[in-house]
Amino acid sequence: MAVVEIENLTKRYDGGAEPAVRGVSLAVADGEFMVLLGPSGCGKSSVLRMIAGLEPITEGTVSIDGHVVNHVPARDRDIAMVFQSYALYPHMTVYQNLAFGLRRRSVAPAEIERRVRGAAERLGLSPFLARKPHALSGGQRQRVALGRAIVRDPKVFLFDEPLSNLDAALRVSTRNELIKQQNEIGITTIYVTHDQVEAMTMGHRICIMDKGEVIQVGRPLEVYGKPANTFVARFLGNPPMNLMKAELGAVDGRVRCHVAGISIELAERSVAAVASGVILGVRPEDLYEMPVPTGLGPMAEIPVRVIAVEPLGAETLLVLASADGSQEFIARVGRQTRLNPGDRSTIALDTARIHLFDAATSRAIPHGRA
Repeated sequence: MAVVEIENLTKRYDGGAEPAVRGVSLAVADGEFMVLLGPSGCGKSSVLRMIAGLEPITEGTVSIDGHVVNHVPARDRDIAMVFQSYALYPHMTVYQNLAFGLRRRSVAPAEIERRVRGAAERLGLSPFLARKPHALSGGQRQRVALGRAIVRDPKVFLFDEPLSNLDAALRVSTRNELIKQQNEIGITTIYVTHDQVEAMTMGHRICIMDKGEVIQVGRPLEVYGKPANTFVARFLGNPPMNLMKAELGAVDGRVRCHVAGISIELAERSVAAVASGVILGVRPEDLYEMPVPTGLGPMAEIPVRVIAVEPLGAETLLVLASADGSQEFIARVGRQTRLNPGDRSTIALDTARIHLFDAATSRAIPHGRA
Protein backbone atom coordinates (compact mmCIF):
# COMPACT_ATOMS: atom_id res chain seq x y z
CA MET A 1 0.00 0.00 0.00
CA ALA A 2 1.03 3.60 -0.42
CA VAL A 3 0.44 7.27 0.26
CA VAL A 4 -0.22 9.35 -2.85
CA GLU A 5 0.34 13.11 -2.79
CA ILE A 6 -0.21 15.55 -5.60
CA GLU A 7 0.81 19.16 -5.22
CA ASN A 8 -0.11 22.12 -7.44
CA LEU A 9 -0.78 19.76 -10.34
CA THR A 10 -1.46 21.58 -13.62
CA LYS A 11 -2.12 20.26 -17.12
CA ARG A 12 -2.23 22.30 -20.32
CA TYR A 13 -3.07 20.60 -23.58
CA ASP A 14 -1.77 21.98 -26.87
CA GLY A 15 -4.29 24.37 -28.34
CA GLY A 16 -6.25 24.73 -25.11
CA ALA A 17 -7.12 28.28 -24.10
CA GLU A 18 -7.30 27.33 -20.42
CA PRO A 19 -5.55 24.64 -18.36
CA ALA A 20 -7.50 21.37 -18.13
CA VAL A 21 -6.19 21.04 -14.55
CA ARG A 22 -5.04 23.99 -12.48
CA GLY A 23 -3.21 23.88 -9.16
CA VAL A 24 -4.74 20.66 -7.82
CA SER A 25 -3.35 19.52 -4.46
CA LEU A 26 -4.57 16.36 -2.73
CA ALA A 27 -3.24 13.73 -0.32
CA VAL A 28 -4.58 10.16 -0.39
CA ALA A 29 -3.84 8.18 2.76
CA ASP A 30 -2.48 4.64 2.89
CA GLY A 31 -5.38 2.28 2.13
CA GLU A 32 -7.85 5.07 1.46
CA PHE A 33 -10.53 4.94 -1.24
CA MET A 34 -10.55 8.46 -2.72
CA VAL A 35 -13.17 9.40 -5.31
CA LEU A 36 -12.59 12.21 -7.82
CA LEU A 37 -16.08 13.44 -8.65
CA GLY A 38 -17.22 16.05 -11.11
CA PRO A 39 -18.97 16.72 -14.42
CA SER A 40 -17.51 15.75 -17.78
CA GLY A 41 -14.55 17.93 -18.69
CA CYS A 42 -13.73 18.98 -15.12
CA GLY A 43 -10.19 17.52 -15.27
CA LYS A 44 -10.59 14.47 -13.05
CA SER A 45 -9.45 11.92 -15.66
CA SER A 46 -6.50 14.13 -16.56
CA VAL A 47 -5.43 14.08 -12.89
CA LEU A 48 -5.72 10.29 -12.84
CA ARG A 49 -3.69 9.88 -16.02
CA MET A 50 -0.94 12.14 -14.69
CA ILE A 51 -0.77 10.04 -11.52
CA ALA A 52 -0.53 6.92 -13.69
CA GLY A 53 2.20 8.43 -15.87
CA LEU A 54 0.05 8.30 -19.02
CA GLU A 55 0.05 12.08 -19.43
CA PRO A 56 3.03 14.42 -18.97
CA ILE A 57 2.72 16.92 -16.13
CA THR A 58 2.82 20.60 -17.07
CA GLU A 59 3.45 21.82 -13.52
CA GLY A 60 3.41 20.36 -10.01
CA THR A 61 4.42 17.00 -8.57
CA VAL A 62 3.05 13.51 -8.02
CA SER A 63 4.59 11.59 -5.10
CA ILE A 64 4.14 7.98 -4.00
CA ASP A 65 5.37 7.17 -0.52
CA GLY A 66 7.29 10.42 -0.45
CA HIS A 67 9.11 9.86 -3.75
CA VAL A 68 8.39 12.21 -6.65
CA VAL A 69 7.50 10.10 -9.70
CA ASN A 70 7.01 12.82 -12.33
CA HIS A 71 9.70 11.33 -14.56
CA VAL A 72 9.25 7.67 -13.58
CA PRO A 73 7.81 5.64 -16.51
CA ALA A 74 4.26 4.39 -16.01
CA ARG A 75 5.38 0.74 -15.94
CA ASP A 76 7.71 1.44 -13.01
CA ARG A 77 5.24 3.28 -10.74
CA ASP A 78 3.73 0.06 -9.30
CA ILE A 79 0.25 1.29 -10.19
CA ALA A 80 -2.61 -0.74 -11.68
CA MET A 81 -5.24 1.07 -13.73
CA VAL A 82 -8.72 -0.13 -14.66
CA PHE A 83 -10.25 1.62 -17.66
CA GLN A 84 -13.82 2.30 -18.70
CA SER A 85 -13.33 0.14 -21.80
CA TYR A 86 -11.93 -2.88 -19.82
CA ALA A 87 -8.99 -3.11 -22.34
CA LEU A 88 -9.07 -6.92 -22.44
CA TYR A 89 -7.25 -8.90 -25.12
CA PRO A 90 -10.04 -10.49 -27.21
CA HIS A 91 -7.91 -13.39 -28.50
CA MET A 92 -6.87 -14.46 -24.98
CA THR A 93 -8.81 -16.48 -22.42
CA VAL A 94 -9.73 -15.03 -19.03
CA TYR A 95 -6.79 -16.91 -17.51
CA GLN A 96 -4.40 -15.52 -20.10
CA ASN A 97 -5.72 -11.98 -19.62
CA LEU A 98 -5.22 -12.25 -15.88
CA ALA A 99 -1.73 -13.68 -16.27
CA PHE A 100 -0.51 -11.42 -19.08
CA GLY A 101 0.94 -8.61 -16.95
CA LEU A 102 2.70 -11.08 -14.65
CA ARG A 103 4.30 -12.92 -17.55
CA ARG A 104 5.62 -9.63 -18.95
CA ARG A 105 7.30 -9.07 -15.59
CA SER A 106 8.87 -12.55 -15.70
CA VAL A 107 7.03 -13.75 -12.59
CA ALA A 108 7.61 -17.46 -11.92
CA PRO A 109 4.94 -19.74 -13.45
CA ALA A 110 3.99 -21.23 -10.08
CA GLU A 111 3.47 -17.74 -8.63
CA ILE A 112 1.40 -16.73 -11.66
CA GLU A 113 -0.80 -19.77 -11.16
CA ARG A 114 -1.27 -18.99 -7.47
CA ARG A 115 -2.14 -15.33 -8.03
CA VAL A 116 -4.47 -15.91 -10.98
CA ARG A 117 -6.36 -18.75 -9.28
CA GLY A 118 -6.64 -16.72 -6.08
CA ALA A 119 -7.96 -13.61 -7.85
CA ALA A 120 -10.38 -15.68 -9.94
CA GLU A 121 -11.77 -17.37 -6.84
CA ARG A 122 -12.16 -14.06 -5.04
CA LEU A 123 -13.98 -12.46 -7.98
CA GLY A 124 -16.16 -15.43 -8.90
CA LEU A 125 -14.33 -15.97 -12.19
CA SER A 126 -13.12 -19.54 -11.67
CA PRO A 127 -15.82 -21.08 -13.94
CA PHE A 128 -14.88 -18.71 -16.77
CA LEU A 129 -11.08 -19.02 -16.91
CA ALA A 130 -11.16 -20.87 -20.24
CA ARG A 131 -13.56 -18.40 -21.89
CA LYS A 132 -12.65 -15.47 -24.08
CA PRO A 133 -14.01 -11.95 -23.42
CA HIS A 134 -16.71 -12.13 -26.11
CA ALA A 135 -18.34 -14.99 -24.18
CA LEU A 136 -18.62 -12.95 -20.98
CA SER A 137 -21.22 -10.47 -19.76
CA GLY A 138 -20.29 -6.83 -19.21
CA GLY A 139 -20.05 -7.38 -15.48
CA GLN A 140 -17.84 -10.43 -15.89
CA ARG A 141 -15.52 -8.51 -18.23
CA GLN A 142 -15.28 -5.73 -15.69
CA ARG A 143 -14.33 -8.29 -13.04
CA VAL A 144 -11.61 -9.65 -15.33
CA ALA A 145 -10.24 -6.12 -15.70
CA LEU A 146 -10.31 -5.76 -11.92
CA GLY A 147 -8.68 -9.16 -11.47
CA ARG A 148 -5.89 -8.24 -13.84
CA ALA A 149 -5.14 -5.30 -11.58
CA ILE A 150 -5.43 -7.36 -8.38
CA VAL A 151 -2.96 -10.08 -9.45
CA ARG A 152 -0.25 -7.48 -9.86
CA ASP A 153 -0.50 -6.65 -6.13
CA PRO A 154 0.22 -2.97 -6.85
CA LYS A 155 0.75 -0.14 -4.41
CA VAL A 156 -2.10 1.89 -5.91
CA PHE A 157 -5.31 1.16 -7.84
CA LEU A 158 -6.58 3.76 -10.32
CA PHE A 159 -10.12 3.46 -11.74
CA ASP A 160 -11.32 5.63 -14.63
CA GLU A 161 -15.15 5.47 -14.76
CA PRO A 162 -15.07 1.64 -14.72
CA LEU A 163 -18.84 1.15 -14.40
CA SER A 164 -20.15 3.65 -16.94
CA ASN A 165 -20.59 1.03 -19.70
CA LEU A 166 -22.81 -1.21 -17.54
CA ASP A 167 -26.59 -1.16 -17.31
CA ALA A 168 -28.22 0.08 -14.09
CA ALA A 169 -28.68 -3.28 -12.37
CA LEU A 170 -25.21 -4.52 -13.28
CA ARG A 171 -23.71 -1.22 -12.16
CA VAL A 172 -25.16 -1.74 -8.67
CA SER A 173 -23.91 -5.33 -8.31
CA THR A 174 -20.44 -4.49 -9.69
CA ARG A 175 -20.23 -1.43 -7.45
CA ASN A 176 -20.97 -3.63 -4.44
CA GLU A 177 -18.26 -6.05 -5.61
CA LEU A 178 -15.73 -3.21 -5.82
CA ILE A 179 -16.65 -2.04 -2.31
CA LYS A 180 -16.20 -5.60 -1.02
CA GLN A 181 -12.83 -5.95 -2.73
CA GLN A 182 -11.60 -2.63 -1.35
CA ASN A 183 -12.59 -3.64 2.17
CA GLU A 184 -10.80 -6.98 1.84
CA ILE A 185 -7.66 -5.84 0.02
CA GLY A 186 -7.31 -2.32 1.45
CA ILE A 187 -5.08 -1.04 -1.36
CA THR A 188 -4.86 2.73 -1.81
CA THR A 189 -7.42 3.55 -4.50
CA ILE A 190 -8.24 6.64 -6.58
CA TYR A 191 -11.53 6.32 -8.42
CA VAL A 192 -12.83 8.74 -11.07
CA THR A 193 -16.56 9.07 -11.72
CA HIS A 194 -19.25 11.59 -12.62
CA ASP A 195 -21.85 9.45 -10.78
CA GLN A 196 -22.63 10.87 -7.35
CA VAL A 197 -24.18 7.58 -6.16
CA GLU A 198 -20.88 5.78 -6.80
CA ALA A 199 -19.03 8.55 -4.98
CA MET A 200 -21.33 8.58 -1.95
CA THR A 201 -21.44 4.79 -1.51
CA MET A 202 -17.84 3.88 -2.33
CA GLY A 203 -15.52 6.65 -1.23
CA HIS A 204 -13.91 7.12 2.16
CA ARG A 205 -13.55 10.71 0.97
CA ILE A 206 -14.74 12.62 -2.07
CA CYS A 207 -12.78 15.25 -3.98
CA ILE A 208 -15.23 17.35 -5.99
CA MET A 209 -13.76 19.09 -9.03
CA ASP A 210 -15.06 21.70 -11.44
CA LYS A 211 -13.31 23.51 -14.30
CA GLY A 212 -9.97 21.91 -13.47
CA GLU A 213 -9.96 22.89 -9.79
CA VAL A 214 -10.67 21.19 -6.47
CA ILE A 215 -13.84 22.66 -4.98
CA GLN A 216 -14.23 20.57 -1.81
CA VAL A 217 -12.74 17.47 -0.18
CA GLY A 218 -14.35 15.54 2.65
CA ARG A 219 -16.23 12.46 3.79
CA PRO A 220 -19.37 11.81 1.72
CA LEU A 221 -21.92 12.82 4.35
CA GLU A 222 -19.81 15.83 5.41
CA VAL A 223 -19.73 17.14 1.85
CA TYR A 224 -23.42 16.39 1.37
CA GLY A 225 -24.40 18.05 4.64
CA LYS A 226 -22.07 21.06 4.41
CA PRO A 227 -21.50 21.93 0.74
CA ALA A 228 -18.81 24.56 0.22
CA ASN A 229 -20.76 26.41 -2.45
CA THR A 230 -23.81 26.25 -4.67
CA PHE A 231 -22.02 24.06 -7.25
CA VAL A 232 -21.46 21.30 -4.68
CA ALA A 233 -24.97 21.80 -3.29
CA ARG A 234 -26.49 21.19 -6.72
CA PHE A 235 -24.08 18.50 -7.87
CA LEU A 236 -24.60 16.22 -4.86
CA GLY A 237 -28.12 15.01 -4.31
CA ASN A 238 -30.83 13.54 -6.52
CA PRO A 239 -32.91 15.60 -6.86
CA PRO A 240 -30.36 18.33 -6.12
CA MET A 241 -30.66 20.94 -3.42
CA ASN A 242 -33.32 23.58 -4.01
CA LEU A 243 -31.71 27.03 -4.34
CA MET A 244 -33.85 30.13 -3.95
CA LYS A 245 -33.02 33.81 -4.02
CA ALA A 246 -33.67 35.36 -0.61
CA GLU A 247 -33.12 38.48 1.45
CA LEU A 248 -31.87 38.67 5.03
CA GLY A 249 -32.71 41.30 7.57
CA ALA A 250 -32.61 41.89 11.31
CA VAL A 251 -35.89 42.33 13.21
CA ASP A 252 -35.80 42.96 16.97
CA GLY A 253 -32.24 41.63 17.11
CA ARG A 254 -33.09 38.41 15.25
CA VAL A 255 -32.13 37.38 11.74
CA ARG A 256 -35.05 36.79 9.41
CA CYS A 257 -34.94 35.42 5.88
CA HIS A 258 -37.50 36.57 3.32
CA VAL A 259 -38.11 33.94 0.64
CA ALA A 260 -41.02 32.54 -1.38
CA GLY A 261 -43.37 35.15 0.05
CA ILE A 262 -42.77 34.25 3.70
CA SER A 263 -40.43 35.35 6.50
CA ILE A 264 -38.39 32.74 8.38
CA GLU A 265 -36.58 33.35 11.65
CA LEU A 266 -33.04 31.91 11.63
CA ALA A 267 -32.34 31.34 15.31
CA GLU A 268 -28.78 30.04 14.75
CA ARG A 269 -27.63 33.00 12.68
CA SER A 270 -25.89 36.05 14.12
CA VAL A 271 -27.07 39.63 13.50
CA ALA A 272 -23.47 40.86 13.61
CA ALA A 273 -23.02 40.86 9.85
CA VAL A 274 -26.37 40.65 8.09
CA ALA A 275 -25.98 40.57 4.31
CA SER A 276 -29.00 41.37 2.21
CA GLY A 277 -28.59 39.21 -0.90
CA VAL A 278 -28.28 35.48 -0.23
CA ILE A 279 -29.28 32.17 -1.75
CA LEU A 280 -31.26 29.86 0.51
CA GLY A 281 -30.69 26.14 0.01
CA VAL A 282 -32.85 23.29 1.24
CA ARG A 283 -32.66 19.61 0.39
CA PRO A 284 -35.87 18.02 -0.99
CA GLU A 285 -35.94 15.60 1.95
CA ASP A 286 -36.11 18.51 4.41
CA LEU A 287 -39.51 19.60 3.10
CA TYR A 288 -42.60 17.91 4.57
CA GLU A 289 -46.29 17.56 3.90
CA MET A 290 -48.60 18.72 6.64
CA PRO A 291 -49.08 17.53 9.32
CA VAL A 292 -45.38 17.35 10.13
CA PRO A 293 -44.01 14.16 11.76
CA THR A 294 -43.34 14.45 15.48
CA GLY A 295 -39.85 14.88 16.90
CA LEU A 296 -38.62 17.45 14.40
CA GLY A 297 -37.39 20.97 15.16
CA PRO A 298 -38.93 24.35 14.29
CA MET A 299 -40.75 24.47 10.95
CA ALA A 300 -41.62 27.26 8.53
CA GLU A 301 -44.83 26.89 6.54
CA ILE A 302 -44.79 27.75 2.81
CA PRO A 303 -48.08 28.06 0.87
CA VAL A 304 -47.61 26.23 -2.45
CA ARG A 305 -49.28 25.11 -5.66
CA VAL A 306 -48.55 21.57 -6.84
CA ILE A 307 -47.16 21.54 -10.39
CA ALA A 308 -46.42 17.82 -10.73
CA VAL A 309 -46.46 14.61 -8.70
CA GLU A 310 -43.81 12.01 -9.56
CA PRO A 311 -44.29 8.66 -7.76
CA LEU A 312 -41.08 6.61 -7.59
CA GLY A 313 -42.36 3.66 -5.58
CA ALA A 314 -40.58 4.08 -2.27
CA GLU A 315 -41.10 7.84 -2.33
CA THR A 316 -42.78 10.63 -4.25
CA LEU A 317 -41.34 13.84 -5.68
CA LEU A 318 -43.52 16.94 -5.60
CA VAL A 319 -42.72 19.76 -8.00
CA LEU A 320 -44.03 22.88 -6.28
CA ALA A 321 -44.41 26.61 -6.86
CA SER A 322 -44.64 29.09 -4.02
CA ALA A 323 -48.02 30.76 -3.72
CA ASP A 324 -46.56 34.12 -4.74
CA GLY A 325 -45.11 32.54 -7.91
CA SER A 326 -41.54 33.61 -7.13
CA GLN A 327 -39.97 30.17 -6.59
CA GLU A 328 -40.18 26.60 -7.83
CA PHE A 329 -38.73 23.73 -5.84
CA ILE A 330 -38.94 19.98 -5.26
CA ALA A 331 -39.97 18.08 -2.12
CA ARG A 332 -39.27 14.40 -1.49
CA VAL A 333 -42.17 12.95 0.51
CA GLY A 334 -43.64 9.54 1.32
CA ARG A 335 -45.18 7.19 -1.19
CA GLN A 336 -48.71 7.83 0.08
CA THR A 337 -48.98 11.54 -0.71
CA ARG A 338 -52.51 12.91 -0.88
CA LEU A 339 -51.58 15.79 -3.20
CA ASN A 340 -52.38 16.05 -6.89
CA PRO A 341 -51.30 18.45 -9.66
CA GLY A 342 -53.12 21.76 -9.33
CA ASP A 343 -53.74 21.41 -5.59
CA ARG A 344 -52.98 24.27 -3.26
CA SER A 345 -51.46 23.25 0.05
CA THR A 346 -48.84 24.08 2.65
CA ILE A 347 -45.34 22.57 2.84
CA ALA A 348 -43.23 22.64 6.00
CA LEU A 349 -39.54 23.51 5.84
CA ASP A 350 -37.16 22.30 8.56
CA THR A 351 -35.44 25.58 9.48
CA ALA A 352 -32.53 23.78 11.16
CA ARG A 353 -31.64 22.33 7.74
CA ILE A 354 -31.47 25.63 5.87
CA HIS A 355 -28.24 26.43 4.02
CA LEU A 356 -27.24 29.98 3.15
CA PHE A 357 -24.89 30.99 0.34
CA ASP A 358 -23.47 34.39 -0.55
CA ALA A 359 -25.28 35.53 -3.70
CA ALA A 360 -22.17 37.30 -5.01
CA THR A 361 -19.61 34.51 -4.52
CA SER A 362 -21.89 31.41 -4.25
CA ARG A 363 -19.88 30.31 -1.19
CA ALA A 364 -21.55 28.86 1.88
CA ILE A 365 -22.18 31.18 4.82
CA PRO A 366 -21.25 29.23 7.98
CA HIS A 367 -23.78 28.83 10.78
CA GLY A 368 -23.48 31.61 13.32
CA ARG A 369 -22.90 34.15 10.54
CA ALA A 370 -25.19 35.83 8.09
